[in-house]
Amino acid sequence: MALQEEFEQHAEKAKSLPPVTKDADKLILYGLYKQATVGAINPSRPGLFSPKERAKWDAWKAVEGKSKDDSMADYITKVKQLEESASA
Repeated sequence: MALQEEFEQHAEKAKSLPPVTKDADKLILYGLYKQATVGAINPSRPGLFSPKERAKWDAWKAVEGKSKDDSMADYITKVKQLEESASA
């Protein structure tokens, strides 16, 4: 299976992660997803009055410079880890 196809499948699986999934894990997934699909972060950092958007921006910034393929592979790995921990 091609990396892109596997990435898309795991992106769908990520939508149905259990509600107990930690926000920190969701932010990691968000950053990896944006890096894989958009690439380098381009908007400016949101202000203090937008904490949710600011956290998402920080998560994306944390993986800046990572290649598209590496981001997709890391995203797939993280989704698998979260699925395993949810079923354990």
